[in-house]
Amino acid sequence: MGLKKWIDLQLHPERIRENPVLAEKLNRLDTLNMTTAQMIRSYPTPGTVKAMVEGKLPFPEDPDRRMMIRRLVSRFDKSNNTPPPPDLAEILTPEQARSFRSGTPQQKLAIFEPLPVEKQDLALESMGQGQRMQLFQAAPPELRRRIERAAGPRQVIAADLTEAKIYRAVYSSRQLEEVLVDFWYNHFNVFLEKGADNYMVTAYERDAIRPYVFGKFEDLLRSTAESPAMMFYLDNWESRGPQSIAGRQQKRGLNENYGRELLELHTLGVDGGYTQHDVTEVARCFTGWTIRQPDQQAAFEFNHRMHDDGPKVVLGTRIPAGGGMDDGFKVLHLLAHHPATAHFVSRQLAMRFVADDPPATLVDRMAATFLKKDGALRAVLKTMFDSPEFWSRGAYRSKVKSPLEMVVSSLRALNADVDFTFGLNNQLTQLGEPLYRKPEPTGYSNSGQEWLNSAGLLARMNFGVALANNKVPGVRVENVSATEGVSLGSPEFQRK
Repeated sequence: MGLKKWIDLQLHPERIRENPVLAEKLNRLDTLNMTTAQMIRSYPTPGTVKAMVEGKLPFPEDPDRRMMIRRLVSRFDKSNNTPPPPDLAEILTPEQARSFRSGTPQQKLAIFEPLPVEKQDLALESMGQGQRMQLFQAAPPELRRRIERAAGPRQVIAADLTEAKIYRAVYSSRQLEEVLVDFWYNHFNVFLEKGADNYMVTAYERDAIRPYVFGKFEDLLRSTAESPAMMFYLDNWESRGPQSIAGRQQKRGLNENYGRELLELHTLGVDGGYTQHDVTEVARCFTGWTIRQPDQQAAFEFNHRMHDDGPKVVLGTRIPAGGGMDDGFKVLHLLAHHPATAHFVSRQLAMRFVADDPPATLVDRMAATFLKKDGALRAVLKTMFDSPEFWSRGAYRSKVKSPLEMVVSSLRALNADVDFTFGLNNQLTQLGEPLYRKPEPTGYSNSGQEWLNSAGLLARMNFGVALANNKVPGVRVENVSATEGVSLGSPEFQRK
């Protein structure tokens, strides 16, 4: 269809028929479509298990999920005298136990599969993590799910997230949408490993980011601001106006974390013209934006008792007293239409797609579109893709790929079949980009230069060797030998 038409189609992913292979792979990951509350019930926290033991919540009906929480139950229920899981030698014959410990993944599977289901469950409980992962490599999808559950609830949720991200990047026909979801997740970064965010990040990416990547920036900004995942990560859910009812009663005060990152990272940028006074005033506006029962419902709510209802002044704009929850919306509207935001967001996009130091003329043109089109992100992207700077010789191959881009583009170039992804996720961790696990609010950098170091380059070469030799667990590459004996820099290699 030609490159220009392909780019236009990618800007309208709703017109693209999605790859059925991707849908089949995602269907195995049940947490992807759960609400946070459903996830907490199905893959419970220790606190939820305690409530089950005390009769405040029902136990899961699914036997695999019951097996998953068996050890957690025994930690809280001292009266049930739950025995520890038996050793493998008590479940298998001596010969089987020896073979299982020293055998290949396929040999382990051949021993495990004929066992009755009850013995399989006991065996999974008694295995160490290394033994489970070896069995996992040879197991069919249904057994893999049981193995993941045996490792614990939190691991299932994290595994589903990372697996889905890699599957989408490798198999999706809507490539630009996947790149943008990754870009905006980093822009509005949330750290998966911070407490309850382990359960909230799935809904955050699915509901607060993915639907808005081609829409208006204000809608995206608002959806992330109202997300329990963001409020928990940056502690806004505990922020109270010092003079609010809750602030006086509980002697807790203002938390400025979200206010600061909203201005510095999400909208205006560090040089966007705000002051510390603006940070404090923004934080006051968002008091009362909190989470209902983070360990059970994890839903957004506004609590007026926590809100500072006095007058505020943000960036010279007066916000009258008595506004309640609307104080936060007024701030978001003000920031979403600010020229500094238009410039900062445009520059971040140009850094991601064009060059680490993008031309000022391009950024200014994108910012003008941002302001003229009311923050319409699709229009800003089109301005960038249509620009002479995007197609210039200086921009051609000027970017160093992030680890995720490098790994995924290698898989796509070699038409690799990805059966499961924990091996790829381990590779990304070694390369310095563990998915969803950037602790700082900055997210992973849009600058390719950040990835240029000797250890990182050596790890990339090692990945290439492992991939070409089919040594990455869960990944199969066919016909790699077609490049044998060909110089890496030769035209023949480039064609292959």
